[in-house]
Amino acid sequence: MQVNAYAAPAAGEPLVPTTIERREVGANDVLIDIEFAGICHSDIHTVNGDWGPQAFPLVPGHEIVGIVREVGSDVSTHAVGDRVGVGCMVNSCGRCENCTNGDEQYCVEGNVATYGATDRDGTITQGGYSTHVVVDADFVLSVPEGLDPAAATPLLCAGITTYAPLRKWGVGPGSKVAVVGLGGLGHMAVKIAHALGAHVTVLSQSLKKQEDGLRLGADEYYATSDETTFEDLAGRFDLIINTVSAKIAIDSYLGLLAVDGTMVNVGAPPEPLEVNVFSLIGGRRSFAGSMIGGIALTQEMLDFCAEHNIGSEIEVIEAAKVNEAYERVLASDVRYRFVIDAKTLA
Repeated sequence: MQVNAYAAPAAGEPLVPTTIERREVGANDVLIDIEFAGICHSDIHTVNGDWGPQAFPLVPGHEIVGIVREVGSDVSTHAVGDRVGVGCMVNSCGRCENCTNGDEQYCVEGNVATYGATDRDGTITQGGYSTHVVVDADFVLSVPEGLDPAAATPLLCAGITTYAPLRKWGVGPGSKVAVVGLGGLGHMAVKIAHALGAHVTVLSQSLKKQEDGLRLGADEYYATSDETTFEDLAGRFDLIINTVSAKIAIDSYLGLLAVDGTMVNVGAPPEPLEVNVFSLIGGRRSFAGSMIGGIALTQEMLDFCAEHNIGSEIEVIEAAKVNEAYERVLASDVRYRFVIDAKTLA
């Protein structure tokens, strides 16, 4: 079926209206009428070529919420009329150790990303800046009642990207967590860490978002442009979540970790990050990375957010403003995620 969409025609070029072909609904497929599609910084990196060459034209978008229109004959997990979500991947091999352990995001053969990847039929996947999508039912999430569908949309990337390391490193009551950056990822990390019972500190370049940070659940807020911050907070944190997609002085932040503390990078800057090994061995510290979670963990995250009334702070836009939204994301002029109203694509 042909559907309306917005696509990048080439690297670095503005997105334009287009039509794309969605495959017919197979036995284990779900056809979704998209309601909302989130704009992630990853979309901008991808269409600008920051992370390598892509197959263009390309429809971005891996934060998708919508209503099931049709299900295949073998689908029993979702029904017509259900509100569902799709995140950053739409398939994996399903056989390797990582897939069978629920870590489909780390599929040995490589998971099939929601856009810009080779799908099972050999075509290039196209993302959520469109009116409809067809997805394997095993990669479709249930959006719980009580979650606002627009505010829930960024949870499919920003939510799980921050929930995954918080759960992996056992954050709970008594944990001391620092969040570097209060943007699309950072504001979700603050909300979720707070709901898990942690003492949360935001580390941002300035104090201009301090009021927001405290409102969202932070206990403390410090400016990293103030050199005394790194002296005052030395050795304090069990876990630091770095959400920024820019190069920072990693060694300075590692010094804020307690013994056995871990700094986890979820932001993905295009340039390498430098680490002095003595910043690690001096306190038995770890420097780690984390991406999204598997399907089961993503569903757990959605249920957790529904239980704790957590949604993303959003600005809903019409599709025609997507290029303006990209410019505003790069200028840090959004609090804190843009969400496209898919009705404006019809």
